[in-house]
Amino acid sequence: MSFKERVVAHYNQQIQDKIDVFRDMISALTEDSKNDAKGSAGDKHETALSMMHIEQEKLNYKLQEFLESKTIFSNIDFNRISDKVVVGSLVQANENYFLISIALSKISIDGKTVFGISPQSPLAIKMLGNCIGFNFEINGSNYQIKQIVS
Repeated sequence: MSFKERVVAHYNQQIQDKIDVFRDMISALTEDSKNDAKGSAGDKHETALSMMHIEQEKLNYKLQEFLESKTIFSNIDFNRISDKVVVGSLVQANENYFLISIALSKISIDGKTVFGISPQSPLAIKMLGNCIGFNFEINGSNYQIKQIVS
């Protein structure tokens, strides 16, 4: 498996793990509210149920965000080979690597730091459409595209 394939697989798993965590949390809250409904009555009970419902709505919203992210990530062609930076490219700029896909957390694979960045991010905007050797500046830092990993 190539470095880029490992990066994509790692991010894909990271997204799926988040989805699983949110589903588990929602399921646990649902179970708690069912159990609480059996044995309680009064204002405290209503407040507790209301708080659980609010928390469940927040978790459902987060779950939906990650499901949408997974859909977007899954629809990106990471196998596209181009001499220019495109969505789906893994780009080495200076010492760091940037997967142009969706905003994702920093990871380390084979001792290399990788950031998942959105095509709308200022960094991606500077890189998109450019080739190896392209120099640019962002927030006072100078960057050079050293390679587009295939």
